[in-house]
Amino acid sequence: MVRRVAQRRLQKEVALSLTLAGTIAEDGHRLMQRVYYEDTDFSGVVYHARYLHFLERGRTDYLRCLGITQGDMRMGDEDGSAAFVVRRMLIDFLAAARMDDIVEIRTRTRRATGARLELDQEIRIGDRLLLTAAVTVAVVNGEGRVRRLPDGLSALFSG
Repeated sequence: MVRRVAQRRLQKEVALSLTLAGTIAEDGHRLMQRVYYEDTDFSGVVYHARYLHFLERGRTDYLRCLGITQGDMRMGDEDGSAAFVVRRMLIDFLAAARMDDIVEIRTRTRRATGARLELDQEIRIGDRLLLTAAVTVAVVNGEGRVRRLPDGLSALFSG
């Protein structure tokens, strides 16, 4: 009885976690986020550096929806631990979000090769495009040295 209750609780927690992590669509991952006071400057407009936080959440929850947690990567495989680090980011700021807006962060893989992922990200409010970002992330081991994508990960990103 106790085991079944614990199992149901775990299933609910996993389901909630995935719900909070957004959804995978044909065109990539989508995550909805509210803009809070802490994200804005004195005028109620999102401070430019806060968009990096939204983009990071999009990438992290994209991984989560693919069944990958950064904690699991840190624990590693037979080749050791792995982590993603941003190597390059090109951002175009096109329009501003404001406090209490609901933004949609879209993330899709452009290319996955060797030790690198190239991602395209957008932040939108409805049909209005606020920001585009081309992001290159490298895979590193626990010592910060470049390593190849763990087995099976490359296929996840390309398939």
